[in-house]
Amino acid sequence: MFRGFFTVSIDAKGRVALPTRFREQLRVETSATVIMTVNPWDRCLWFYPLAEWERVDTKLLSLPDGDPASRRAKQVLRGYATDCEFDGQGRILVSGEHRNFAGLQHKAALLGQGNKLELWDAGAWERQRDEWLAQIDSRTAPVSGVLQDLSL
Repeated sequence: MFRGFFTVSIDAKGRVALPTRFREQLRVETSATVIMTVNPWDRCLWFYPLAEWERVDTKLLSLPDGDPASRRAKQVLRGYATDCEFDGQGRILVSGEHRNFAGLQHKAALLGQGNKLELWDAGAWERQRDEWLAQIDSRTAPVSGVLQDLSL
C-alpha cells in the first residue's frame, strides 16, 4: 500500500530515484518490474507494481471496444504502458515522451495512491492542489455521490 508525499528530482537523462521505502516495496512486490503509464485524466504518470498492473489490464480487457470512451482509455493507458526496471542506483528512466506528457522538469511530486504511485511536475502539482483546496474552502465543489458516504 503506497502512501505519502515526496519531492524528487529528475536528472538530465530523465531518471528519477524513488524514495527507498517505495523502491523496497516495489522490489518485494514486483521483482523489480514496474509499469509506467500516463494518467489520462490528470497530466501525471502512474507507476504500478506488475501484479497490480495485471489487474488493471484485466479490467481494461473487459471494457467494450465499441464504446469510444472505453476504447480511448485502453489506447492511452496501454499505449503508454512501459515496463521499467531500477538501475543499480535505484532509479527509473522516464522516457522523453512520458516526461513531455506530464510536463516534468527537474523537480517532481511523488504521491502514494494505494495501489500505485503518481508522479507530477512539482509546479503543476502545487497549482492543481491549490485549486482543489480552494474549491473545497469555498464549498463550490459539488460533493460526489461516491464521497457523500465517506466517513473520515
